[in-house]
Amino acid sequence: MKTQSYIKGALIISVGGIAAKILGAFYRIPLTNFLGGEGMGVYQMVYPFYCLLLTVSATGIPAALARAVSRAEAVGESAPAILRRALGLFSVIGLCGSFLMFALARPMSAAQGEPGAAMAYRVLAPSVLLVSVISCFRGWFQGRSSFYPTAISELVEQAVKVGLGLFFAYTYRADVYTAVAYALLSVTCGELAACAFILARAAGERGRRALYKDVRAMPSAASLLRITVPVTVAAGILPLSGVIDSVLITRLLSRYAANATALYGLYSGAAAALANLPASVCYGLAAASIPSVSANYAKGDAEAGQKSVLFAVKCTMFLAVPAAAFLLLFAPQICAFVFPSVTGAEGAVLARLVRILAPSSLLLAVVQTLSACLTGRGLAKYSALAMAAAVSVKLILEAVLLQSAQISVFGAAYATNACYLVALLVDLYYSITERKLRARAFGYFSVFALAAAAAMAAAWPLRGVHILLAAAAAGCAYLLIAAVAGFFGARELRFAWRKKHDYGRRTGL
Repeated sequence: MKTQSYIKGALIISVGGIAAKILGAFYRIPLTNFLGGEGMGVYQMVYPFYCLLLTVSATGIPAALARAVSRAEAVGESAPAILRRALGLFSVIGLCGSFLMFALARPMSAAQGEPGAAMAYRVLAPSVLLVSVISCFRGWFQGRSSFYPTAISELVEQAVKVGLGLFFAYTYRADVYTAVAYALLSVTCGELAACAFILARAAGERGRRALYKDVRAMPSAASLLRITVPVTVAAGILPLSGVIDSVLITRLLSRYAANATALYGLYSGAAAALANLPASVCYGLAAASIPSVSANYAKGDAEAGQKSVLFAVKCTMFLAVPAAAFLLLFAPQICAFVFPSVTGAEGAVLARLVRILAPSSLLLAVVQTLSACLTGRGLAKYSALAMAAAVSVKLILEAVLLQSAQISVFGAAYATNACYLVALLVDLYYSITERKLRARAFGYFSVFALAAAAAMAAAWPLRGVHILLAAAAAGCAYLLIAAVAGFFGARELRFAWRKKHDYGRRTGL
């Protein structure tokens, strides 16, 4: 199997993620038009519980298996055996998750004050099992530094979801609950298509035994759980807070706002989606850092491992800092372009939410990368600790701020910023232990922030012309500054880009 270097692998996944998110962004525009604020609120109410079950049954798998496979390859053990055991174990867990979501459809929708959403829960339930299977193969491929299967499967998944989702939402737009249920059925169809693709990709391995038939040195289920459970716990805390949010926010807002569901939809379905976009783009950097960091620490080279983490953080901030600045300054224009149907008072609320959440777009991207690096080191428990502390702060702030009608739904946005800031500080403390390297990370942020400020100043005069022209001007100015200032040295990029054909000699960055 051909492998990719850190930068190349990150680009493959990031490009796939960008393309998938572009599809998703354009999907949200007509979907919001068809479903309206109330429909999007119901749509977003279903997702937190779904994401929580995915976290328990699948979310930790790619990162954990990538680490296990990269370590196995580094010491000459059988990686396919890890895949076979993982498939058997997590398929059962995913099946239990699907059954649980189907069984709890009515109680969950009743608790959220939307009994009509029960059908939406049921049609989405099979996705939990499908994602568990997909995640096993993605983790196996990523652990061997092969990132094309992940990127292409994400595109397949998104394309099917968008095509069928828009068709269903338009066809059943007269009935909000039916339209939402069928739009979520398209998610299940997308996962089914992605699963079929990645199974075919694995079966197409030439010159090798079928992956699922390799039984050499098969690890125990307990050993896999020891690897995946800490990652799952770390990844599951945030979706768990999302489930709580879907109940807490709407309940508190309904005390003084007649449109509580619509406000929650604007916050969770539109503003958070825009704010999370930079983290989605940077996901490739996080995914590619796991085998790199894991291989270094498996060889006992802690110094190289620390430099791998620092380089991953540097690349993440290079992308996320200007993105956050652009969201902060051009929030009204972005919202008007992406969500043209959200106008008037709702449009003003959405723009303010995006502006408040702009810092979160940077914080979440860096937290994502640092969490992946901690996973690569086998220290996912610290990532779980960081997120537990962060979510505790978030829920406390929401409970306090949302009590005020003057603050209203904006309190949830402020609480989200505080959440990711706490997570970042804790993750940084445990992932980069050398003070000198930690100070260098803050130095990178300062330099990128100054460059982003200059780029935004260059784009500001175009804000009234078209947002895409402003984005192009900001991007060109930022890249020009980066090239002139030499943010990345030639040796640094050459060292990061070079291919590693021999698994045993891989040392990462």
